Amino acid sequence: MKGERPMVDSNMVLAGQTAAYTLYVLVMIALMARFAYKVTKEEEPKEMRPAIFYSFVGFLVVLGVSLHIITYNTIPWAPLDLNRANIQADKVFEIQVADHKFLLPSEKLMIKVGEKVLFKVTSADLTYGFGLFRSDNSMVFQMQVMPGHMNDILWHFDRPGIYSIRSTEYSGPAGVGMLLKDVVEVSSDHTSHE
Repeated sequence: MKGERPMVDSNMVLAGQTAAYTLYVLVMIALMARFAYKVTKEEEPKEMRPAIFYSFVGFLVVLGVSLHIITYNTIPWAPLDLNRANIQADKVFEIQVADHKFLLPSEKLMIKVGEKVLFKVTSADLTYGFGLFRSDNSMVFQMQVMPGHMNDILWHFDRPGIYSIRSTEYSGPAGVGMLLKDVVEVSSDHTSHE
């Protein structure tokens, strides 16, 4: 759709949330350390007034909830999930998983920049994971694939790239080899960059 904002890259989300939650934890530790110091510095610690204690707990709750509300809109897949009933996928890839192998509908999954793609993954035997990974092995997205259940994920590809598919769930020792290198290609034109 025109005028649509590009999805925030999950690496940027992870960096931002790491910084925000680290700051939150440091503030909590500093407040607790100050409280512990005040309580223990005197020979006979005086009883803390309930108002101070509940103010402290209330502050931590408000800070924590605020952090979740602020970071909510940075999650790249949230708008897709919330509005999924109104979104038509541009492409649908049906993928089967059985005997520790991914069975793709074609050798390469070709996607154009800007397309919304629905990955429908079914398992014939075990619980697997389905994850899309960049060439530096950082994850774009993942989902659990359980036999007998509908397992799908809708993703908007807004930049070119070549991705690998791997299982993100433990499915026994054979699951270690569940990797298909460079099988998803997102390009700005119709031709492959092989």
